[in-house]
Amino acid sequence: MNKKTAVVLSAVMGASVVLGACSKNNNEGASPSPSASATTSASAGASASAAPTTITPQTFTFLDYSNPSWPYDANWKIWSYIKEKTGVTLDIQLPAGNLLEDAISLAIAGGDMPDIMWTQEKRLADKFGQQGALVNILDYVDDMPNFKAWMEKYPAETQNMLSSDGKMYEFPNQGLGESNRRTWMYREDVFKKLNLSTPKTWDELYETLKKLKAEYPDSYPLTVRNGLRYFEDFAAGFGVSAPVDAQRVSAYLDGTSGEWKYAPIQPAYKDMLVYFNKFYKDGLIPKDFLTIDTKMWQDIVSTNRAFVTLDYIGRIDFYNSALRKDNPDFSMNFMAPPAGPTGLQKNAFTAVTEEGFMISSKSKKIKDIVKFIDFFYSEEGHKLVSWGKEGDTVSGDSFIEKYTDISDLRKKTGLSTDGTYTWFDFNAHISVSSPELKSAYEQAPQYDNAKTSTPPFTPEEQQVLSTKGDSLNSHRDENFAKFIMGTRSFDTWDKFVEEQKKLGYEEILEIYKKADERAKAAVK
Repeated sequence: MNKKTAVVLSAVMGASVVLGACSKNNNEGASPSPSASATTSASAGASASAAPTTITPQTFTFLDYSNPSWPYDANWKIWSYIKEKTGVTLDIQLPAGNLLEDAISLAIAGGDMPDIMWTQEKRLADKFGQQGALVNILDYVDDMPNFKAWMEKYPAETQNMLSSDGKMYEFPNQGLGESNRRTWMYREDVFKKLNLSTPKTWDELYETLKKLKAEYPDSYPLTVRNGLRYFEDFAAGFGVSAPVDAQRVSAYLDGTSGEWKYAPIQPAYKDMLVYFNKFYKDGLIPKDFLTIDTKMWQDIVSTNRAFVTLDYIGRIDFYNSALRKDNPDFSMNFMAPPAGPTGLQKNAFTAVTEEGFMISSKSKKIKDIVKFIDFFYSEEGHKLVSWGKEGDTVSGDSFIEKYTDISDLRKKTGLSTDGTYTWFDFNAHISVSSPELKSAYEQAPQYDNAKTSTPPFTPEEQQVLSTKGDSLNSHRDENFAKFIMGTRSFDTWDKFVEEQKKLGYEEILEIYKKADERAKAAVK
């Protein structure tokens, strides 16, 4: 960390800051309800706002993302609201094929970057920032009074955005991460019809799924999408929750020992796979569970062929709003996570987002861009991007128009769509939720697993993670599938662990450990 950024961080964070991403005590069981969190945010904002900063009306080029669920619309009200308050017009570019990471890489490699870019992953900001392609935001803190005050209010969120070199290449994003919360959910109407109780343990889950299968032989009572991705959530009940995707190795910070560990080789992980092997053999999950995409999952759930699932909590309204038109009894509702063998009743903590603005180091408008983004950290900006314009979309703390759900709100206004926010009041989303979803938001936080995030890596470490991590992940996924489908015996579990060892999980864990220690040392 250079002297300038160290001084800035010292000033905004103070000596008492604890690394949020690395301290189990900082997060475990401490997550407030969304409503309470949002209230705190609003209160903080009241003291965080500074005098408006004047920006000369102008246009910034902006590489943004178009979410398939609420495709970009140039006529959304949010763009005019932002222009009205800041004087800035955003000349939005969309990535070819909607592949944002590829578009960012191509723009940087070609040297013709837009002024601002939106990223969905912090690792991209760290990677391209350390290559010199992005602005170190901390160099401009004095030009952003609202952001400076925001950092004082949210030191953990600020620190989590630091790169391994002590700089910051992406603006922190707070509030809307709650929409990424995932949870178990179930068909309450079907359970009532069959006089079933929601399962309290994984053994009860197995028995309940079998009863559902007996009543609906053509069903797959437990169905999720995107292959093994949600094993991060399932594993929380077994105390070994870690990412299971192609981009990240399955390392996790153990809440008991405080050490980084590798989830796939843990005995508890084997216990979970044994359950899924039973589910598979008994037809309780789809035979093609590895290739179930979003559309297939929606088809299965909406046609009485799945009764328990795990997904983003907002899916409760997604299903209820659409399916009650033809089936008024249809009721998808929140389900508490079944306890694993050790009694843990947890969901992975997923109420976070890594999305945010990045500024090109090649831009000739950096000073004006940071002033523009500073508006998003003001109380006025906080309310504008969350609720819209007073008298147009909102009256006090209620939307004027009645939206059927969050997607409807997004599609009609552009509020809370990609590239339109940094600091968000989640009460806006809760206000348009059904009673079932509001209740789910109230219940879900009590089952939160410890909040963790990945420590920042150096380019050299990232290179090792990319190469050895790819091999490790491929072998992990391939063999998880074999264990579940029964094409590999659990008698060979020790051999599987040895295979993973040879592919380098120990070296991966050393990288995590060093990165964690480096991040902690940076703020002492």
